[in-house]
Amino acid sequence: MVQKEDIKDIFKFRQGDTNKGNFGYVAIMGGCINYSGAVKLANLSCSVLRAGCGVSKLIVPKSLSNIVAPYLLEQTLFTIDDEDSHMIFNKEQIDEALKGIKALAIGMGWGKGKDYSKILEYILTNYEIPVIIDADGLNTLSLMDKEILTKSKCKIILTPHLKEFERLTGIGIEEINKNKLEIAKKFAQKYNVILLLKGKITIITDGEEELQVNRGCAGMSTAGSGDVLSGILVGILGYNEPNVKTIAAGAYLTGLAGELAEKENNDISMIASDTIKNISKAINQIRNSKS
Repeated sequence: MVQKEDIKDIFKFRQGDTNKGNFGYVAIMGGCINYSGAVKLANLSCSVLRAGCGVSKLIVPKSLSNIVAPYLLEQTLFTIDDEDSHMIFNKEQIDEALKGIKALAIGMGWGKGKDYSKILEYILTNYEIPVIIDADGLNTLSLMDKEILTKSKCKIILTPHLKEFERLTGIGIEEINKNKLEIAKKFAQKYNVILLLKGKITIITDGEEELQVNRGCAGMSTAGSGDVLSGILVGILGYNEPNVKTIAAGAYLTGLAGELAEKENNDISMIASDTIKNISKAINQIRNSKS
């Protein structure tokens, strides 16, 4: 079970002569007209620099640009051609969008689009970056041949809750719960991914190593909390290597920030953006923990 002192080195103090390039350019790809709010939250969680990346780029369908632009302050915006607010496959635009990117999160608020499998396959087989697949990205992946994961050039991080994991594996939730750790490890090893399986105790494994995180609270049972996690993860990957410990640190940070948010609000009234507001306090607690 991860403790604060185990992950202090993920959030090292920074020297005065550093610049934004030292901490990574990251991107978040997602959104559609029905779920534009989800990608705003994921974007805010890392690109307001709370999780520590240097620069964040939000990649959305072109028809959403006017909707999300008013919410962007420190972030940059890139748009992809779309049909009915769902991205269409455009190799040149994808390449331009991902140019110089250190890490990518994909799927938050994406909805269902006819070209999504093609977009995901193209990224996984042509880029050598960490890619976090979440939400509708996981739903897209569940409809594809999972062997694409073993052929990927990317370091893939999957972040399913139990229902999404059921879709990915074809194993029922009841059966998963009987042997959650073993099933998670076998899946991660078979497909060469880092799996973050959400739950009251979150499991993070690559099939060899596993860590567990028990931070979080009832107040986080609200729309957008998973998007916040993905944003924090990709923000951390801007300046850390993609491994089990780094991903566990992101899960711990998210859960701790959520707990602090619940104390400021309550378990009923808390919303996902309250977690975002407490990321800096959570990092301070982790840094001040005694080894």
